[in-house]
Amino acid sequence: MSSPDPILPLLSTGTLELKGRFVWGSNYTFLMQVSLGSQVIPAVYKPARGERPLWDFPEGTLAQREVAAYVVSRALGWDLVPPTVLRPDGPAGPGSLQLFVDADPERHYFTFSGEEKQRLRPAAAFDLLVNNVDRKAGHVLLGEQGHLWLVDHGVCFHAEDKLRTVIWDFIGETIPGDLLDDIRSFRRALTHDAALQDELGGLLSPEEITALRARANRMIRSKRFPPPGTSRPYPWPLV
Repeated sequence: MSSPDPILPLLSTGTLELKGRFVWGSNYTFLMQVSLGSQVIPAVYKPARGERPLWDFPEGTLAQREVAAYVVSRALGWDLVPPTVLRPDGPAGPGSLQLFVDADPERHYFTFSGEEKQRLRPAAAFDLLVNNVDRKAGHVLLGEQGHLWLVDHGVCFHAEDKLRTVIWDFIGETIPGDLLDDIRSFRRALTHDAALQDELGGLLSPEEITALRARANRMIRSKRFPPPGTSRPYPWPLV
């Protein structure tokens, strides 16, 4: 398992100041300023009490899933999900707190060039692994120096296969070998890395972790990006 990001202590213990609310999305989402000594960063706060109930996900668990997505991204070594923590002391109660990514909101999957879309194989593999139910175009961002970021993972890790994404560019292609190597290492860590087991065990149910391991095994066996496997392969809205 890779080393924790040095920004995590700031996110975990910094003083929170409310700066505004994001009006898009069905759940309450706030822009925060986080400060600790001379360090000041913007962050996105999603309180559990602001989550809209969903019929197929346990109530009050979306914040934990946001953090679990970061934990998996970090364990894979892919650096796709911005640093994310749980904050029990948010202004609206417990919730997730994620480093804010400064990116042009008009630059997303549907406005990417063909060359930029070719960079999305790690994103497609990540969504398949975490069973993302809501990979909208606007959840794929290009940050500073073109860094690829993935955000909004509150509806991931369901024990039943529910993948819904706009990224179906690689159906039938072989998953790149370096990504498969990382998935193999991650699968081993799920069994042998006590720290990773404890971290994910505090965020997901045993059934969800078992399903996560099964999806990793399936990807390693098939070695290919699959076709859509559900009757609703796309999220709504698409952006």
